[in-house]
Amino acid sequence: MADNEKNKRSLSKKLRNKYRLVILNDDTFEEKLSLRLSRLNVFVVTGLSAVLLIALTTIIIAFTPLREYIPGYSSTTLRRQAMANSMQVDSLERKLAQNEQYIRIINGIISGNMPEYEINLPSDGVIPAESLDTEVSSQDSMLREEIAREEMYSVSGTGREDAVESFVFFPPVKGIVNDVFDAQKRHFGVDVLASENEPILSVLDGTVVFASWTTEAGYVVCVQHSDNLFSVYAHNSALLKKTGDRVRAGEAVSVIGNSGHQTSGPHLHFELWYNGTAVNPTKYISF
Repeated sequence: MADNEKNKRSLSKKLRNKYRLVILNDDTFEEKLSLRLSRLNVFVVTGLSAVLLIALTTIIIAFTPLREYIPGYSSTTLRRQAMANSMQVDSLERKLAQNEQYIRIINGIISGNMPEYEINLPSDGVIPAESLDTEVSSQDSMLREEIAREEMYSVSGTGREDAVESFVFFPPVKGIVNDVFDAQKRHFGVDVLASENEPILSVLDGTVVFASWTTEAGYVVCVQHSDNLFSVYAHNSALLKKTGDRVRAGEAVSVIGNSGHQTSGPHLHFELWYNGTAVNPTKYISF
């Protein structure tokens, strides 16, 4: 035990022993620099210097562009280019999918066989109302107010309907018209009977401005076309487009259904508006 304590005191004494480091001129032996050092001081200074060097190197690598010269680190320019390429590839994939869908529809029109759309519906073809999200968002409210203002316009404008004849409309669906246009009864469209789950097509190129659920008309799609033309497709069983989508003439926007309170069977309620005035679709479209 005494030997251990003696060794510890000896080691402590050795660490604290002072030494002098002298730098002399080799020719004149003139003293240029003199330092008093101990082993403990040398160990402390060496350790702190190593820690400081490691910390400084880490900071330089982590927070300066010098890390780009270290193998394994990618450059900022390369990462930005990779992100830009990824976004461009995603855009091209979506554009390619749209073009493929458009080509399928055109081929179907030419051959007389419209492509089938996979719609996930219940076995009875009815979607329960309690499973739907009927909460109205601020965007929906603004769109509904805009449509409501459209309905406030007069429907008796006679001169406006003549300009509609210059358009070539694509039939939204082939079927039997069982309820005609009647502005006096505030029935501003036609009801067309067709096979259940048959796709409904856009009559012209345009932009979907409303695609959602309403209590009276069920699933509704509204498309804004050029020259102040506006088309409405109501009582759908499912929607194939969302608000903001661009559609082509003959492109499927929804599926025939029986949704909403104001319906008694699968059919399409179709309305056509021009300059805020409802017009009779049967004058311009052969169903």
